[in-house]
Amino acid sequence: MPKTLQDYEAVAGPAGVDKLRQFGRILEGISVVHVNSTKLGGGVAEILNWMTPLMQELHLDTRWEVIEGNEPFFEVTKALHNGLQGAPVVLTPSMVDAYNRTVEENAVRLRPVLEEADVVVIHDPQPADLLRHCPNRRGKWVWRCHIDVSHPNRKVWRFLRDKVEGYDASIFSMPEFAQALPHPQFIIAPSIDPLSEKNVTLDEKEISDTLDAFSLPHDVPLLTQVSRFDRFKDPLGVIEAFNFVRKNADVELILAGGGATDDPEGAAVLAEVEDAAEDNPYIHILMLPPDAHRTINAIQRASKIVIQKSLQEGFGLTVTEAMWKYKPVIGGDVGGIRLQVHNYHTGYRVNSPEGAALRIRELLRHPERIAHMGNIAHEFVRENFLLTRHLREYLTLFLGLRRGLSNHLAAS
Repeated sequence: MPKTLQDYEAVAGPAGVDKLRQFGRILEGISVVHVNSTKLGGGVAEILNWMTPLMQELHLDTRWEVIEGNEPFFEVTKALHNGLQGAPVVLTPSMVDAYNRTVEENAVRLRPVLEEADVVVIHDPQPADLLRHCPNRRGKWVWRCHIDVSHPNRKVWRFLRDKVEGYDASIFSMPEFAQALPHPQFIIAPSIDPLSEKNVTLDEKEISDTLDAFSLPHDVPLLTQVSRFDRFKDPLGVIEAFNFVRKNADVELILAGGGATDDPEGAAVLAEVEDAAEDNPYIHILMLPPDAHRTINAIQRASKIVIQKSLQEGFGLTVTEAMWKYKPVIGGDVGGIRLQVHNYHTGYRVNSPEGAALRIRELLRHPERIAHMGNIAHEFVRENFLLTRHLREYLTLFLGLRRGLSNHLAAS
C-alpha cells in the first residue's frame, strides 16, 4: 500500500509532519518535474520513489521523468561520474557527440512538460544539458548533484559547468562538494524512508528465512557491504580487510549488490570481485535485482557490522540504512560518509583495508560496544536523516524560488 504522511508521524513525530502540511498549503498547485537517468537501482531512484508521491499528497503537481539513452550514452555519463569524482577521464569528440545527441533527443520528448513546469529538478550529470534545449521555460530550474565533486577532474568539470551554470540554483549534499557557479547553491543531505521495504522492521523468521535462502550462516558474525559493484565502493579493499580479520576471527563476509540501468561498468567490477574472492567459502557475493529491498533489509539486520569502505561517496544511503537498523558502520573517510559515521560514536571511518580490519577486530572483541554504537546510530538517523527533514528542505527551497529568493541572492 502507498504510504501517506500520517504513516510517518509515529516515526518522525507529528510536529515534523504538520510542518510539511503547512508548506503544502502554501505551495499547493505548483507543478514540479524531477528528471533523472533511471527508475531502478541507485540512491537517486530510491529517493524519488518516495519523494514524488509525498509531494503529490501535499498537492504539488509532481512528475518524475527519466532520460532515455543507449549504451554509448551511459558509458559517457559513467565516465562523467568517475571524472567528477576525480578519476583521470578523457572525453573524446565522439563521447561528447553521443552525450549531446542523446540529451537533445530526450528534450524533444520532454520539452512540453519541462517548459511549462513551475520547478524542474534535474538530478546529476546525465540530463543536465536539458536546460539548453528548453529556451521557453517559464519556471525555475534546479540542478541537484548527488556526487562528491569536491576534487573533480578539471576538464570534466568544465564540460559539465557549461551545462549547469545557467540553472537558477543548485543543490549539493555537503558544503565541501559545492563548486563555483553563478547562482545560489543550497545544501540538502539525502535521507532514507524508514517505512520502505528496505528499512521497515522485520520479524526474526523473515530474517532467518533470508539467510537460509542464500545459504548464509546463523551462528557466525556476518560482516556486510551493500552497494553497487563499483570501483569507488572498493569491494576489493573490503575483501582484503576481511582476509586480515579472518586470520584471527571466525567471521564471514557478504558483498551484496547489483547494478543500475545507467551503470555499464557493473559486470566488469563484479568479475573482478569474484576473481579476488577466489572461491573463498567464507565470502558470499550476492548479485541482487534492483527490487530486492526486503532481502537487503534482512541481511543488514542479520549482520554484526556493516561496512561501506568507499573511496569516494556523495552520500551513502546504505550507511544510513544500516545505522537505522542499530548497526555500527565501518566507513571510508570520504565525502558524505563523514556526515554519518562519527568516530567512536556511530562507527569508525578508515582509510585503508588494514584500518578497516583493525576496527572490525576491535568491535568483535567488544560486543557491548557494538550495541552501544548501534543505539547511538539509530537515534542519530532519526534526528538527521529521515525523509521528513529532506522533504521539508526541498519545499523550503521551492518556496524561496517562488518568492524570487534566487534572483535576490544572485544579485547580492
